[in-house]
Amino acid sequence: MKKLLFVLIAGAGIASLSAFLPKQESATVNVPAVQTPTKWTLDKSHSNVRFTVTHMVVSETDGSFKIFDGTVEHTKADWSDAKINFTVDINSINTDNENRDKHLKSDDFFNAEKFPTAKFVGKTFKPLGNNKYELVGDLTIRDVTKSIKFDVKFGGISASTRGDKAGFKATTTINRFDYNLKWDRATEAGGLVVGKDVELTVLLELNKAK
Repeated sequence: MKKLLFVLIAGAGIASLSAFLPKQESATVNVPAVQTPTKWTLDKSHSNVRFTVTHMVVSETDGSFKIFDGTVEHTKADWSDAKINFTVDINSINTDNENRDKHLKSDDFFNAEKFPTAKFVGKTFKPLGNNKYELVGDLTIRDVTKSIKFDVKFGGISASTRGDKAGFKATTTINRFDYNLKWDRATEAGGLVVGKDVELTVLLELNKAK
């Protein structure tokens, strides 16, 4: 009887004490929301890929690639996490001279038959302020891949009845010898008929995917 009375008193004491103790709330786990990437595709009729190279030391010759494609994806408003992929059809090269285009497609330069596509894969897209960016990525021409840096100017975003559009201008200079575009005939004065440095200018107008 004494044991039963002790158990009843102890149980009542514990019950009373628990009323004054703070209640334990169940733990909650905050799962970050998954952001859906904003995707952009090329408006090819308002984009172009051009190059310029010195000729005979004293002048410049330019050309373009008529067939190209690319995509851009980002989740951040400042585009700093942009994923950029771009391809160029080497056989679409055009310098307004059929014989020169044929030479550029040969093994002296691009070897378009064996390596028909040039590729660029962006690695970082760093905001510099004033709508300027530094784009670093891997450029593959022929069988060579090297890291290059583009200076990029962001033109902004324009809303239209057909959807949002964004504009960019990217420029860089590469050494063609780095990519085995090896033709190196010299002039009588000793300079290269075709310069080693090639200026690339890419003008892009992007359509926001729906």
